[in-house]
Amino acid sequence: VFLLFFTTHEELQTLDVDDAFFSTPEDIAARALKPEGGVNFIRTFKRQEEDQAINLPPNLDELVQNATYVQSPDNLVWQYFYDLKGSAEHHFPGGVFQWARYRINGTGLNETEKIFSESLHKHENTLTLATLRIRSNGLGQPHFHFNANEMGYVISGCGQAGVILSSGVTANFNIGIGDVIFFPVGTQHYLKSICEEDLVLILAYSTGNQLETLRMNGYFHATADHILAQLFFKEQAEFKKFPKAAK
Repeated sequence: VFLLFFTTHEELQTLDVDDAFFSTPEDIAARALKPEGGVNFIRTFKRQEEDQAINLPPNLDELVQNATYVQSPDNLVWQYFYDLKGSAEHHFPGGVFQWARYRINGTGLNETEKIFSESLHKHENTLTLATLRIRSNGLGQPHFHFNANEMGYVISGCGQAGVILSSGVTANFNIGIGDVIFFPVGTQHYLKSICEEDLVLILAYSTGNQLETLRMNGYFHATADHILAQLFFKEQAEFKKFPKAAK
């Protein structure tokens, strides 16, 4: 079972091998592929009623005798592959985050991870992928991304998502296993676990650059106390009660 993300907001257009084959005139396919028997052999192929990209034939064992693959060299494999489950865990109050991403100068990455990181960065339209685990009653605090849309899929647990709009309106909704969420670039949002089981999601970000994120505790503490005092009509000293954001 695979969970797939595609970098397009248009209707996804896909051309499978069998679709291309049956869309090609028989004589053209025969001249291009040069099989024994020529065009008569090409005519023995019949289009299946079901999409073979999804439905495997019932007699697959009879049709395929050898389906072994030799592992390619690391410098090729790691351009397209990342061991997300085995990667470093980034802990925050209430949960843990792991991600396959581009890092400037490869900071914090091992040699094979650097290959994957640079591969992501070479492509204009790509994705940064992550897993997010929020402990029971934990919170992924309000934040937004400057350079990416975010999409997520709930693997386990249940939670609440919130979208905080610039108009002052907040949209709250519950999420559970199998649900998909979407936060457009620059949209402030948060996630909270609301059941005993951990809330676990796969997240995708539409950027091949280093993800730029600003969290609530970050921008709140970046604002001078005397400015906050004017905004909230509270004494300046009151804002010393907020702990500084952890790095």
